[in-house]
Amino acid sequence: MSCTVSEMPSGCRLRGMNASSQSAAAAAAAAAANNGNGNGSKESVGVGAGSTAAGGNGGTTGTSTTLQGSVSATSNVLQESNAPLQRPQTQKPCCFCWCCCCSCSWAKCLAIKNADENAPTKRDLVSAEFLDGDQPTLEEIRSWGKSFDKLMTNSNGRKVFRDFLRSEFSEENILFWLACEDLKKENSPEVVEEKARLIYEDYISILSPREVSLDSRVREIVNRNMIEPTTRTFDEAQIQIYTLMHRDSYPRFLNSQKYKTLAQLQDNSNAGSKADSPT
Repeated sequence: MSCTVSEMPSGCRLRGMNASSQSAAAAAAAAAANNGNGNGSKESVGVGAGSTAAGGNGGTTGTSTTLQGSVSATSNVLQESNAPLQRPQTQKPCCFCWCCCCSCSWAKCLAIKNADENAPTKRDLVSAEFLDGDQPTLEEIRSWGKSFDKLMTNSNGRKVFRDFLRSEFSEENILFWLACEDLKKENSPEVVEEKARLIYEDYISILSPREVSLDSRVREIVNRNMIEPTTRTFDEAQIQIYTLMHRDSYPRFLNSQKYKTLAQLQDNSNAGSKADSPT
């Protein structure tokens, strides 16, 4: 038993047909059915209203035309649904692009090239280590490797040494030493007392995360001096931390790649061999 698309139940469709294809097939089948009915009516009228055989032949012709229209519409829809998909043509790579990627533009390539050419040089990186407008000479930088006192009395030397201590997680030593130096410059008793209290809380107290390493003897001296703080309250502690930096951190600083780059020394140079011995 054959059937048309129009005779399919609602919600059903042939294999390989989507909803839009089924709708198109149903519309084509309905149009073919209307044409068949018209042809059957014309044939019946031509033969005569009283001829049963002629009417029967007209109905058969209309039914045959309907089936042929349905099959033809279904075949067209299936052919369209089974047609191979065509991929869009990819864009050809730009012939001016040095990186050979099709997504970039000539202007972008120029921007990348200019950024590489304008990248900071080794000399610029060395200059960035120092304070603005106060770049030391090469001879001055090399003098830091001969004397720890020259390093600590030079503002740029202290900055470079402080960056090195930060990399070793011991920056609190030089911060404490600098705070003691700043305390010695004060004349007002109120300011001295306030700064001494802050120094004690930041670097002497055992509760501080930046506590410096002091022995029990020096810590006891500082506690006694805090009863009546003066500009010399932390002298013993400052000397001990200064000696610690000189003996422990300073030799590693001279052997660091950071200092060798600044002093333009070779890796196998013995710049620190002539450094003054700690007292």
